[in-house]
Amino acid sequence: MEFPCAFSLKVMGQKSDAFEKAVREIMSTHLPGMAVEYDSRLSGTGKYLAITATFTATSREQLDALYRELNAHELVVMTL
Repeated sequence: MEFPCAFSLKVMGQKSDAFEKAVREIMSTHLPGMAVEYDSRLSGTGKYLAITATFTATSREQLDALYRELNAHELVVMTL
């Protein structure tokens, strides 16, 4: 992977305002001042929410830190 590059990261968790807020806060911590485009989709049952964040990644370390913090959060079920 060559940096900087466009990158899409998908985060899944139970549908709640707290989940959405947590994802956006974590993203803004690691991407200060950067534009992030969010798209979300409910599961078929409406129980889970998948949030896709598209942004310009600047380094492998940045991506690793994002994945670590997102996966460690109690409301996050999975990241892709």
